[in-house]
Amino acid sequence: MKTVRTVCAALLLAAAATASAQQTAQCPLLPADSGLHWEQQAQSDFIVCKATTPDGRTVLNMMLTARDPGIALTRALRAEKGTFGGEALHWYKMDMGGRDLPGLESRRITVVKLDKKRYAQIWIEAADGGELASLQTLTQALNLNSPALAGSGN
Repeated sequence: MKTVRTVCAALLLAAAATASAQQTAQCPLLPADSGLHWEQQAQSDFIVCKATTPDGRTVLNMMLTARDPGIALTRALRAEKGTFGGEALHWYKMDMGGRDLPGLESRRITVVKLDKKRYAQIWIEAADGGELASLQTLTQALNLNSPALAGSGN
């Protein structure tokens, strides 16, 4: 009976530690004046952050992970240069298999290798060119060096 209690206690502690680790992982802070708020989904090896406008439109998405997302971004689709987390990057136009969809011109995607086992995949779904530029500027200013985020790249 004592062995059963010990095993149960160990399992409960392990579950609590896993839940605690997932709760401490968080999206980077958004500027208070951005009008955006994060919706977050944390898994054991990645965090997905979706920034939404007050009317519920998702405009900025980010996946922070320890694994390379492995997305092929072709040079022909390169658009603007930028930075994220202190790393230089290129934003890429979305490739929709040759289809020209409405609003596609103001959408971008990029993948940034932050360090050995830390990647950020970011995509923007802006309403127009002005919002695209604003979201790219906002993305450059996000702080990935908070203690909670440092632990997300297991």
